[in-house]
Amino acid sequence: MRVLKRVASAAMVAGLFIGPVVGATSASASPQSAQSPARPSQVWLTGGDTSVTTPPGIAAALIGHGIVPIATLPGTEGAQIGSGGVAVRFTFPVTGGWLNAAQLRGTIWHQGGILFIDPATGKQIEVSDFVISVHQGVLTAEVNGNPKVRVPLLWLSLAHATIHAGWHYVQISGIVLTLTGTAASALDATFGTALFKPGLELGTASTLLRFS
Repeated sequence: MRVLKRVASAAMVAGLFIGPVVGATSASASPQSAQSPARPSQVWLTGGDTSVTTPPGIAAALIGHGIVPIATLPGTEGAQIGSGGVAVRFTFPVTGGWLNAAQLRGTIWHQGGILFIDPATGKQIEVSDFVISVHQGVLTAEVNGNPKVRVPLLWLSLAHATIHAGWHYVQISGIVLTLTGTAASALDATFGTALFKPGLELGTASTLLRFS
């Protein structure tokens, strides 16, 4: 409940929904302000990006099993070296979608993806064109470039997220990502491993959403 209140408060700051609270009146309100149109609570997204940063141990575990994760265009990737090891950061552009902050509902579309490949065996699986369902708390992905095959890839938790809002954007950081059972089974079946487990924490995400 505290998370929902924080999101709603941030949305109000951003101007996603403006208007008098039901039952509230103001004797000093001018006729011009009273006639100003209220902004809709639902907005259409025009751009932005979502970044995913893995924990240091994830990249090492994958490479140790011969599996290399590679960003596919227009997604990008980079490595961050810290005391705990190497963390990989993937970034994907937001191409559209919608957000209703008042009801905490929305859909965020992306381009790009991640190719998991074992160079020694040639085994591979690609997940791409991610879609985030805000109200369902899930990120789905297209599998191997087939638009008819879309699976739930990651569960999203906003329990420890931080929110910063501006007039034409909202940024949410600290979203915790965990692997779904469907994705874990598909990855293990592809590479013949028992490495991937449902609920495995794969890192954190930050998303910047722009709207006009």
